[in-house]
Amino acid sequence: MTAGGSGGSGGGGGAVGVTDEPVRRAAVAPVAGRPSLGVRLLGPQRRNLWFWAFVGPFAVGLGLFTYVPLAWSVYLSFFDAHNTVSPSGADFVGLGNYGAMLSDASFLGSLGTFLLFTAFIVPATYVLSLALALMVNRLRFAQAFFRSVFFLPTACSYVVAAVIWKLSIFNGVRFGLANTVLGWFGADQTAWLSTTDPPWYWLVIVTVRLWLQAGFYMILFLAGLQRIPPQLYEAAAVDGARPGWQTFRHLTFPQLRATSVAVVLLLVINAFQAFDEFYNLLSDARGYPPYARPPLVYLYYTALGRDQNLGLGSAGAVILALIIAVATVVQARWFGLGRKEE
Repeated sequence: MTAGGSGGSGGGGGAVGVTDEPVRRAAVAPVAGRPSLGVRLLGPQRRNLWFWAFVGPFAVGLGLFTYVPLAWSVYLSFFDAHNTVSPSGADFVGLGNYGAMLSDASFLGSLGTFLLFTAFIVPATYVLSLALALMVNRLRFAQAFFRSVFFLPTACSYVVAAVIWKLSIFNGVRFGLANTVLGWFGADQTAWLSTTDPPWYWLVIVTVRLWLQAGFYMILFLAGLQRIPPQLYEAAAVDGARPGWQTFRHLTFPQLRATSVAVVLLLVINAFQAFDEFYNLLSDARGYPPYARPPLVYLYYTALGRDQNLGLGSAGAVILALIIAVATVVQARWFGLGRKEE
């Protein structure tokens, strides 16, 4: 009996042990299944440590100097903020700043200036960069040299390039390079940056931007050209395709579709952000002329000019950002960016 009782007691103890173990594991399982935030970020055995070591400083800088100012600008746009970046004490105007900007003829005119600048610079840069890429890609020697030569202006500052264009090439006096060349043919001197009829200042603005950015987009087209399999050209030659325009039209250009879409999107976005060349070419001691004011130049004078209406300037910046976002999405959908090739 004792033994049996002992055995029964032991059996009972064993049953209790077997019953309690799953309960204990079930109670611990959720905790073990949900590791702490630090463990999830660092990964197993801290494999993600180097990832955060390299990406972390960039992510912190991006948040502090990009996303926080953007969010603060949106918040500030709802206040009548003059001479301050803090809306404390300022009057809340809601969408009043947005209505004022959308009804401002000067702001709408700056958007028209952007459209005109885009109509000039986007096709000109596209054609020039594609032509340079085709020529460099056909070279059998010194290809790296010419690729570097055409890409080198990309490293030049927009401010420096604008000053060179203004003071050395198109400075409007007979000692300028452009007027010197015109003088060889007996033409009169031209005040390039102050002549509005015809608007010669567009020639100066477009050429300096063209010189600065054509090399960058040439590299993108070169990358696209080098991804085209040579077997396609061999098959086209066997089928009787003539080299030159026919091969380019029916083979090379369609293969560059994805690159072309990316180039056009980047060109339009960069045109929206035009500021340095306009400001440094056209402004002087008297200020900025009333013509050729892109949106960023207009917002610069609105937010940092005489009135320093930062609330109104923030509303204009938000409107401009929304226009860029909508234009980018529309272009991406129109060109089928991200669509799977059939």
